[in-house]
Amino acid sequence: MMLDFFPEDVKPHILPKARKGSYYQCLGCAAEYSIEKLLYVCPECGEVLLIQDRNAKSLKKIPGILWQKIFDFRRMLKIPALKGIYRYHEFIGPGIPLESIIYLGEGHTPVVEANKRLQAAVGLSFFYKNDGQNPSASFKDRGMASALSSIKHLIDQDLVSDVIAICASTGDTSAAAALYASYLGPLIKSAVLLPHKKVTSQQLSQPLGSGANVFEIPGVFDDCMKIVEHLSSRYSVVLLNSKNAWRILGQESYSYEIAQDFEWDMKDKVIVVPIGNAGNITAVMNGFIKFYEAGIIDTLPKIIGVQSEHADPVYQYYLEPDESKRNFTPVDTKPSVAQAAMIGNPVSMPRVIKISKKYNLLAGRRQIFFVQVTEQSIMDWQLTANKNGHIACTQGGECLAGLVQAFDQGIVTDKETAILDATAHAIKFSEFQDLYFKSTLPEDYKIVSDSDNINLPSLILPDDQELIPSQKKRLKEKDLQKFIKDISDKVAKRLNLTLSL
Repeated sequence: MMLDFFPEDVKPHILPKARKGSYYQCLGCAAEYSIEKLLYVCPECGEVLLIQDRNAKSLKKIPGILWQKIFDFRRMLKIPALKGIYRYHEFIGPGIPLESIIYLGEGHTPVVEANKRLQAAVGLSFFYKNDGQNPSASFKDRGMASALSSIKHLIDQDLVSDVIAICASTGDTSAAAALYASYLGPLIKSAVLLPHKKVTSQQLSQPLGSGANVFEIPGVFDDCMKIVEHLSSRYSVVLLNSKNAWRILGQESYSYEIAQDFEWDMKDKVIVVPIGNAGNITAVMNGFIKFYEAGIIDTLPKIIGVQSEHADPVYQYYLEPDESKRNFTPVDTKPSVAQAAMIGNPVSMPRVIKISKKYNLLAGRRQIFFVQVTEQSIMDWQLTANKNGHIACTQGGECLAGLVQAFDQGIVTDKETAILDATAHAIKFSEFQDLYFKSTLPEDYKIVSDSDNINLPSLILPDDQELIPSQKKRLKEKDLQKFIKDISDKVAKRLNLTLSL
C-alpha cells in the first residue's frame, strides 16, 4: 500500500519511530531501573516489575479517533514488523526500532462467533478468540515476540551476547520460547524445565523440535518455576516466564486486537480468560487501561478470570469481600485437564492485585470478577464447543464453563456479548479428549465421561475376509468392486442413507 494514498492526518503517524522513555518499575517499592538491564524482579525488595513509559501522557495528544484510524490504516501495510503485535508499537514497545522486531506470524488471531445452537445452550451471545492460531499454537507467542524483540534490541546494541534463555512451563511457554529463540539462533539458545509426566506428548514435542535443551523435573510447575527463579538470580540467563515484564507488554496486544475487531466499542462486552500464572489477565487488564486512558475506547469492558477448583489461588483470594482482610495463600494443585492453568502460586499475583484495583476505580464500578469451575464442566464444555465448530483447548473449555457459571451467578446478562480466550489449539490437548472418549481419565481428575459426548471410530470390515486390501496386498478389479460395494452398503446403512433418484 502506497503511503501517498493514506489520509493526511494519518501519514505522519503511520510508521512509528523508536523513542526512549521506557523503564522498569517495581510494584513493591516503586524503584525504577533501566530496560537495558536483564531484570525480572526488583533488586531492592524482590517484587515483580512492570514496564512503564515516561512519555505515556504524550500519547493523549493524539485524539482517540485518530489513533483508531492509524491502527486501521496500519492493517494495510506490508512491513513485517508492523503485521503482528507491533501494529500497536507506541503502546507495546515504543523503544524498540522496527529492525529489531521479530515477527513469526503472531497476533491478530480470528474472532469466531458461536453458532446459534451453542449460544442458546449458554444463554448469551459470545465469540471465541482463537489464540491457538498463533505460530506455536498458543497465546504465549504474543509475549515471546515482545520478550525476544527486546533481547534482539540489546544484542543489536552489543549490550548482551551469548544469551541463554530459560523458562519453566506446563507446555505452551516452552513451545513459544523455544520457537522464538530458535529463530534467533545461534545468538540465543534456549532451555526449558517441564514437570515430569505433567505435559502432553504434543506439547513436549514442540520445544524438542525447536532444538531446545529440555529438562523434565519431578513435581509440578511451581517446583520448576522455583528452580528457574533460582537460576536467573545466580546466573546470566534470560528468564522467559511471565515474571519477565516484556511478556506482559506483548500479551497486552490481545486487548488491543479485541478493541479493534469490535470497532472500538467495548460497551456491554465481557472478556473471559483462564488464569494460570496470572500474566494473561494482567496483560488484558493493563491493555484496556492504556487504550481507555488514551481515549481510544470510552468504556472498560467487564473481565472475568476463571480457575479450576483444582488450581484456584486467585479465586480463593477474592472470596474475601473486604480488601483489607485479603491474604494471598498459594495452593497445592490437583490434576487438571486445563493443564496450562494448573499453577498454585502465580508469579503475577501482585500485578493482578494492583492493576485490578486500578481498573475498577477507572471504571467507576466493579468490572473484574473471578469464578471457579469444576473439571467436569471444563471438559464437557470444551467438547461441546468443538462439536459446534470451534478449536478450543481445555483452557478454552475452562473459559466457556466460566462464562456459564458467571451467567448463572448474574455476573453477566443476556444483554452482553462475551469474548472467550481459546489460549491454545485443541490439538495440543487432544490426549485428554482421547482419555475422555475411552472413559479412561484417572480418578484424580474427577471427570465422568458422558456417553452423549463420546465419539469413537467404527471399524467396518467386508464379510469376505479375503477382500481386505492393504499396501502389500492390492485387490484386483473384480475383488475391488466387491469390496467397494460391501463397505459402501454398510456405511450407507449406518448413516441411514436413501438411494438417490
